[in-house]
Amino acid sequence: MENDVLTQKTIGAAIEVHRTLGPGLLESIYEEALCHEFDLRRIRYQRQLEIDVVYKEKVIKGQRIDLLVEDQVIVEIKSLSKLPEVSTAQILSYLQATGLKRGLLINFGAKMLREGIKRISL
Repeated sequence: MENDVLTQKTIGAAIEVHRTLGPGLLESIYEEALCHEFDLRRIRYQRQLEIDVVYKEKVIKGQRIDLLVEDQVIVEIKSLSKLPEVSTAQILSYLQATGLKRGLLINFGAKMLREGIKRISL
């Protein structure tokens, strides 16, 4: 239940960013604005968090999560007119690598942000 509240707060912050900036900017701009909105709302997050991928007992470095909210929800930010299928696979891989259960794929390129939000759970 707490996780649902957290994803709702995260989505609310993203909607405010999209309402203010609109679509069409770089992902990095939306990430910066969303982090500022999180700060204003006192939502704790980590940005560009490096995670390890394990392949046959070998740790491979270099993978990064856009945002980790309250140590519970992975947020992947996109700014595309249409999301490719690989975007969902990407966040699923992040969830598997971290052992977390909930992720949000947020596409700020959507005309209406509600259409650009995808909740992903393991």
